[in-house]
Amino acid sequence: MDQSLRIKGWNVTAMDRSLSSALYMLSLDRIRIEWKIRYALQVIQVGYYPILAILGVPVTSVTIVILSQGQCGLSRCVTRYLVSMAAVDLLVVILDLILRHIPIVYEEEFVFLESIQVCNIHAVLLYAATDCSVWFTVTFTFDRFVAICCQKLKTKYCTERMAGVVLGTVTVLSCLKNIFWYFMLTGRYSLRNDPWFCDVTIFILFSQVWVMIEFLHHILTPAVPFVLILLLNIFTVRHILVSSRARKRLRTHDNGERSRDPEMESRRKSIILLFVISANFILLWAVLMVYAICRRMWLLGYRSIFLHGFVQEMGFMLQLLSCCTNTCIYAVTQAKFREKLKNVLKYPSLKLFNSFTNKKN
Repeated sequence: MDQSLRIKGWNVTAMDRSLSSALYMLSLDRIRIEWKIRYALQVIQVGYYPILAILGVPVTSVTIVILSQGQCGLSRCVTRYLVSMAAVDLLVVILDLILRHIPIVYEEEFVFLESIQVCNIHAVLLYAATDCSVWFTVTFTFDRFVAICCQKLKTKYCTERMAGVVLGTVTVLSCLKNIFWYFMLTGRYSLRNDPWFCDVTIFILFSQVWVMIEFLHHILTPAVPFVLILLLNIFTVRHILVSSRARKRLRTHDNGERSRDPEMESRRKSIILLFVISANFILLWAVLMVYAICRRMWLLGYRSIFLHGFVQEMGFMLQLLSCCTNTCIYAVTQAKFREKLKNVLKYPSLKLFNSFTNKKN
């Protein structure tokens, strides 16, 4: 096992990531369970990441096209947020999944990347896109909170123009926040599944500046968004419960019986969409967030905190999955989106069938 592992720090381990090596290590009886899990995940990633890329890129692209048409029964403000979220998810799939993780898994096939000195530029674009993906979810959650709980502010804030301003501001701030990676990292790809994927100089790695920047980076994305989304959803649920009870009492008093309430049904559909998107983000990002914070706490001297490297591997896999699941969420919660998606899927098949029939005739 010593020949396959080169320990470099707390869970920062350079591994022989070839499939044959992983299968060989799994066949050994003396290897510890933690390493068996990690090598098992490595074997799964050989198929998992390419399949996720093959499905993620076209499905997310179709989602952007469908939502951009504005015919899914959603307000223009909500549509603007959902289109932007899908667009940055597509960027993350390209920059993180295709250009980062797949080359790491297929290291032997992508060893030529070590001669291309653009890793620090790649890191800036990747982390900026990831920040946008996370904070767009926060801004969408806040927009729905205002729409439901702050009726006086709703007419001014919940507009397509304001959504554009908010999303543009978040994009600019995310780019500015991540420029420092260009100077902290080198241009050379390391092809290791470390928290960072570029080579780092020893001076930077052990500097207090690096420690502070890395810690703040993980606090701002995604720790703070976690807290904000949870709080906003709690306040939203509380407001809905109070207002729905009052509305039911009022309608029962006026009509003498409980009747169908279209406004509450529309609000319920909107809330389901919001909560499912929020829950998807929290559940699929939680593992990577906990690992990143615990790792940095360990390096700061809190030796009672330790998580094995396989937790990070699981975190990366779940985080990348979160960028490909929103289409499923829209299909499950939005009937009109589901109808449009069915039409898109049927059209190429119908066109191919008609073409085949014409040629045969």
